[in-house]
Amino acid sequence: MSTAMQAGKLPVARRGVISRRLSGILEPYLYVSPALVLIIAVMLMPLILGLSYAFRDIRILNPFSGGFVGMAHFQTLLTDDAFFGALANTAWWTFGSLLFQFTLGLILALLLNREFPGRRLIQALVFLPWAVPTFLSGLNWAWMFNPVVGPLPHWFTALGLMDEPFNILSDPDLAMWGPIVANIWFGIPFFAITLLAALQSIPKELYEAASIDGATTRQKFISITLPFLAPTIAITLMLRTIWIANFADLIVVMTNGGPADSTQIVASYIFTQAFRRLDFGYASAIAAVLLVLLLAYALGVIALRRAMTHADS
Repeated sequence: MSTAMQAGKLPVARRGVISRRLSGILEPYLYVSPALVLIIAVMLMPLILGLSYAFRDIRILNPFSGGFVGMAHFQTLLTDDAFFGALANTAWWTFGSLLFQFTLGLILALLLNREFPGRRLIQALVFLPWAVPTFLSGLNWAWMFNPVVGPLPHWFTALGLMDEPFNILSDPDLAMWGPIVANIWFGIPFFAITLLAALQSIPKELYEAASIDGATTRQKFISITLPFLAPTIAITLMLRTIWIANFADLIVVMTNGGPADSTQIVASYIFTQAFRRLDFGYASAIAAVLLVLLLAYALGVIALRRAMTHADS
């Protein structure tokens, strides 16, 4: 009898062990399940739906649209001169903005890393452009470039940069500089605050030891500051490149892609196709191409960073 009871208890004990192990495995996933459900509902499902539109004829004004068209939209893209023009403008817009944002942000971070009266207040003011809504920023800069109500054309004329005050946003050769200048002003705080936080994490003892060894300011910057800032610089440049390439707000508000598509970037071209021409299928195909390009860029940066890390080790 006792032998039979022991034999009956063994499966129960085993089930208990298996149940505890299974609970231990599933417990972390149960904790993060609300966040996973939210990510799937808010990000993954719209992404899948948007990508599906790229292979369908989705035109709001055509009640008979909605059918599967396969790769037709992507074939149209290959012969779309406006798309390739927008792609070239995106490269100019992204790297032109990024170069000045990073350079001026780094200089500002180095200045704010010094002790001086009112530094906390200046740090708060530096962050102000990043907090201003982009629609309001674009509207303000569009007014500033307008010679009727804005000062910038008159200042440029006084400096000899213009023969007479005019709105550069109406000149196809100069129009892109308007949104780029506005974007530089908007994006400097991101680099300044991020790099300042990285600078303040560098041990002061390293600079003191370098000073004792007779290192100059330039030598300390190259040998100490830059190596410590390298990881932060890499991630901020990658993120900001992706954000700027997707950032059509300033262009839509200031120039709406004109004049003559001279400021049209891929993101604003998507907006034009979707909400002005109401062709969501073609707009989704353009968005899919932009997504692939940005993913390839991000993966390339990550692979390069890993290769450099392995080379250093």
